[in-house]
Amino acid sequence: MSEPQPGSEPQSSGGRLVDVVLDEASIARSTPEVEHDRAVAIYDLIEENAFQPVGQPAANYVLRLSVVEKKLVFQIRTEDDREVVTHVLSLSPLRKIVKDYDLICESYYEAIRHATPSQIEAIDMGRRGVHNEGSAVLMERLAGKIEVDMQTARRLFTLVYALHWKG
Repeated sequence: MSEPQPGSEPQSSGGRLVDVVLDEASIARSTPEVEHDRAVAIYDLIEENAFQPVGQPAANYVLRLSVVEKKLVFQIRTEDDREVVTHVLSLSPLRKIVKDYDLICESYYEAIRHATPSQIEAIDMGRRGVHNEGSAVLMERLAGKIEVDMQTARRLFTLVYALHWKG
């Protein structure tokens, strides 16, 4: 049994997301697999997350994610629609990881159709590794702005990946 990684457990005393909205202007329709991953990530994110804007009281938050001028925008509001904060992050540190993740996802979805179970497992291990790398970079980029655990960062990275289709 492995030790939990620091920051991997949800924070029960902090805030949490109760809704996530992807800006329609920032996202394009994509493959059914990516659409499914996006829907699952949003569902899982709302079900279990640790999301605490730094300097704000613990509350239920709504996150609107968008891409504006090649920048990732986290617009955070309270559940009762009060504006909390907006953070704008450069996508540059994530660009290569998102590109690598896109390539490995294409290989994975193709493997599901034609490869052996051991080949699929090997590709999936690589896919999870790149996904973890992207999640860690996202956590670093959010440091000092929004406190998230690793599971929340993983699900947010899936949504950032979904936004790359048009962003």
